[in-house]
Amino acid sequence: MSSPALTPRPRRSLAGPVVLIILGVVFLLGTMGVLRWQHLGYLFARFWPVLLIVWGIIKLLEYQRAQREGTRPAGIGAGGILLLVILIVMGLSATQASHVNWGALRDQVDIDDSDFNWFGNTYDYTDTLAQDFPPGASLKVVDDHGGVNVTVSNDAKINVSVRKKIGAENQETANKYNESTKPQITVSGNVVTLNANTGAAGDHSVAVDLDVSIPRKAALSISSRRGDVNVTGRDGNLNISNQHGDIALSDVNGDASLQLDHSSLHADNIAGDVSIDGRANEVALNDIKGAAHLSGEFMESVKLSRIGKAVTFKSSRTDMEFTKLDGDLDLDSGDLRASRVAGPVRVTTRSKDIRLEDVSGEVRVTDENGSVELQMASLGNVQIENRKGDVQVTVPVKAGFQVDARARDGEIQSEFDEINIDTKHDWTTATGTVGNGGPKVLITNEHGSVELRKGSSVAEAPEAPSAPSGPKAPHIKAKPVQPTEN
Repeated sequence: MSSPALTPRPRRSLAGPVVLIILGVVFLLGTMGVLRWQHLGYLFARFWPVLLIVWGIIKLLEYQRAQREGTRPAGIGAGGILLLVILIVMGLSATQASHVNWGALRDQVDIDDSDFNWFGNTYDYTDTLAQDFPPGASLKVVDDHGGVNVTVSNDAKINVSVRKKIGAENQETANKYNESTKPQITVSGNVVTLNANTGAAGDHSVAVDLDVSIPRKAALSISSRRGDVNVTGRDGNLNISNQHGDIALSDVNGDASLQLDHSSLHADNIAGDVSIDGRANEVALNDIKGAAHLSGEFMESVKLSRIGKAVTFKSSRTDMEFTKLDGDLDLDSGDLRASRVAGPVRVTTRSKDIRLEDVSGEVRVTDENGSVELQMASLGNVQIENRKGDVQVTVPVKAGFQVDARARDGEIQSEFDEINIDTKHDWTTATGTVGNGGPKVLITNEHGSVELRKGSSVAEAPEAPSAPSGPKAPHIKAKPVQPTEN
């Protein structure tokens, strides 16, 4: 009796090994520097389904060969299934990631390329540029990745010191990108342009810091991203556009206009106007002889000190303006504090505690979910509207004025005997004329109290009696002592 014929064992599939070989060759090209890792990621995100097609073609050919030979075709196997799952998951993830605007996301969270230089080193380079600066010309600086520092030159030239960082797999590649990203100076009419030229590297990581010196009278325009900007000593106007940097300005005899995107600003001793627009972090302005105009969104704090002309502030939450600021102003997410403010003053906001001290002139305040405290140095018309917070108004002790105050679900207190207070149902009113009348104090408050207070009165010190006449001492002329501002 003959034994049954044995079924030949199936051949092992070549699909898995072929796919692994293809992936291995691609990664080898990356480690050898033939292909850039970022470019490899782009290729994989776009063409990874080709690996599945190759896998399927190999399996189809193996099946047809098994049919011809009368053998059982090879299956995928547990290892093959695992490899397919990993390949599909990685491919879909890479495809979705390729649709993300990583440049915008990097700018949004303020991530520097050098923070994630996983597949290479950072190489440093320095360079210098110098040429004559045309009389009466202005300078435009463009730096897409790096800081800009501008000072006054000792001659009629533009002098530039360059500090560059390049991320690359090796020195040879870094040298290539260094040569292609040399900063450039061009002159067109009365405009001198200094371009850091980082864009010549495409999406490669190149950061360039520029130290620039130019004649003091030259107007200046700077456009920079992911770098700090420092400008000292200018007689011309400034125009600065910055993303994700800290800006410092000082000793500027001109106007300063700034467009900010998640940047901070500290400006001192500006003779002209300061205008800020965009989305800013921290802003500090000190000793501004002109006006200060702020418009946009301010994420952290705004500090103003000694603003010689009008101040305007406009955001989605706060609208404010007044004529002059001899003292200080501090504005953050929950508080508004200002001292020595000249009106007319207008403040419209919400969810802030407001405290205005030593205010002169007319005042109009609108608030809710916060308290309002107003101390007048020189009384003008006052109008306050508030909800869910207390209101306190302090007026000069000898001032004359008319009062019409109303509080719903709250009491009214007054230190002035001339004011009549009456309560009906849930409303309390206070009306009357103090002294000879004059400015009107109108207050409406819901779900909070109202308090009217007298300002402190400092009596003048009597003159000291004259001393008996005696021999005249030599006359010495003393220099006046300048007051110190805190």
